[in-house]
Amino acid sequence: MTEGVKTIMYPVTDLAKARTLYGKLVDVEPYMDEIYYVGFIVKGQDIGLDPQGHSRGMTGPVAYWHVDDIEKSLKALLDAGAEEQQKVKDVGGGRLIASVKDADGNVIGLLQPA
Repeated sequence: MTEGVKTIMYPVTDLAKARTLYGKLVDVEPYMDEIYYVGFIVKGQDIGLDPQGHSRGMTGPVAYWHVDDIEKSLKALLDAGAEEQQKVKDVGGGRLIASVKDADGNVIGLLQPA
């Protein structure tokens, strides 16, 4: 089951500049501010800044669909013809992410909250 898109991740090269810019855009303080991730919550929407995103192949923002069972959701997408881009990975505290590409190269992110 999906809860819809609740997280949008932006790959950034300069985390400090991105933190300032997105902080002004969303007008809230980050709920997480680390050297590996900065995250803002805006009306239930998680806006994340990933300084390693480009090195992992991100070419732009990725929308993450929140799902109850990431393995099941990933398998369903692969069975439907998607191409795996990132295997299931724990990004901390039991929070799991994965991503696939559709036939047109669009990236679909999956996120299973902890």
